[in-house]
Amino acid sequence: MAPGVRLPGSLLALCAAGALLAPGCRGAQGKFAYKLLRDLFANYSSALRPVEDTDRALNVTLQITLSQIIDMDERNQVLTAYLWVRQAWLDAFLTWDKDAYDGIDSIRVPSSYVWRPDIVLYNKADDQLSGSMETNVVLRSDGQIMWDSPAITKSSCKVDVSFFPFDGQQCRLTFGSWTYNGNQIDLHNRLDTGDLADFVENVEWEVLGMPATRNVITYGCCSEPYPDVTYTLLLKRRASFYIFNLLLPCIMISFLAPLGFYLPADSGEKVSLGVTVLLALTVFQLLVAESMPPSESVPLIGKYYIATMTMITASTALTIFIMNIHHCGPGAKPVPRWAKKLILHYMARVFFIYEVGENCKSPRHPRTVDGRASKEEPHGMGTGWAEESPGGGSQARGCPRGRCLCHHDALLRNVGYIAGCFRDHRAAQRRAGEWKKVAKVMDRFFMWVFFVMVFFMSVLIVGKAV
Repeated sequence: MAPGVRLPGSLLALCAAGALLAPGCRGAQGKFAYKLLRDLFANYSSALRPVEDTDRALNVTLQITLSQIIDMDERNQVLTAYLWVRQAWLDAFLTWDKDAYDGIDSIRVPSSYVWRPDIVLYNKADDQLSGSMETNVVLRSDGQIMWDSPAITKSSCKVDVSFFPFDGQQCRLTFGSWTYNGNQIDLHNRLDTGDLADFVENVEWEVLGMPATRNVITYGCCSEPYPDVTYTLLLKRRASFYIFNLLLPCIMISFLAPLGFYLPADSGEKVSLGVTVLLALTVFQLLVAESMPPSESVPLIGKYYIATMTMITASTALTIFIMNIHHCGPGAKPVPRWAKKLILHYMARVFFIYEVGENCKSPRHPRTVDGRASKEEPHGMGTGWAEESPGGGSQARGCPRGRCLCHHDALLRNVGYIAGCFRDHRAAQRRAGEWKKVAKVMDRFFMWVFFVMVFFMSVLIVGKAV
């Protein structure tokens, strides 16, 4: 088909509708597209704002589509996201009559051919100051231009980790013109929210919404207003990973601390258990501290760790104190009367602590070494030593009073001295046994107290997840 020759009206309609795929139709469309491109950009400059009246502001609409959250760096407070940025505006110098160009209503040209608004991300945190990707723009016959470009942005985001790992974050993405003020470019958001239709779910963060607001701000450097569009990304952390890897191990380790009171004092492992649990919690505390930003607000899980470590430190100190009571020697003072009544009588029954031969129904009766009751001690001691006396032998019990060596004054004094020493030894053992029982009652008491404390602390921390 020769240049300048118009197709018939019916054939032109078929070619425009795509119903006829003849080589003539394709060739005609291509020639008119090249002619349109030459005519549009013959005297066009992409350096100037495309308005006929320079006193009027150019309306620019902005729409953000969130495609993916690549990373949330809480320590450096940087959000990395993959966005699709759509900008639309009217170029008064790029209009044409589509009937004069074979019905062509739109064309796609490189974005560098046309004027583009310098819309940038104000709170950008990237060291590379590169703009959007060089993609094509869509030109329509009425002068409307639509520019879609993907972008990977790094924006600053103020992270509040007070309720970590059950926290939520609000990250703002503020877009605006860098050089044009509100009298030159009037920036508006196309929709009230960001588009989340094509969002790829993140394993750590759940997106609750992305509302958009338009702000007009006058900065200290300039007297003109500068409009911007701010998208607030509402995020909620998925806490299951942190619950199973940081919280539950800490709770299970915390329940080991009260069991240190249940260990026998003679085992020698009571203090070792408390120190081991304390070191384990310190390791978990360091893991949390490495991922959190240095701030005055302590994370919720960090508070739980500190409270648990304080409790374990107190339990270790109490264990040392109770072990000192347990190992009171024969020279210790007797148990005070109030302690006997409160600890050995009432608290021992509450915590079901009884000695051998003693149960909850029958009180304990003190016995001697050979099994006789203590009220028979004088007779038992005298009989026992009379039988073993060197002079009388086995016949001392029935010997006459005048000829029995056991009735000599010197021997009686020796036997009395030995019996007194034996009674003092038994009294010292009784005092040591009472102090051991006091230590055991205190062990059992503090064990249940710390169990209750660990339980309520764990309920409070887990309740934040509900």
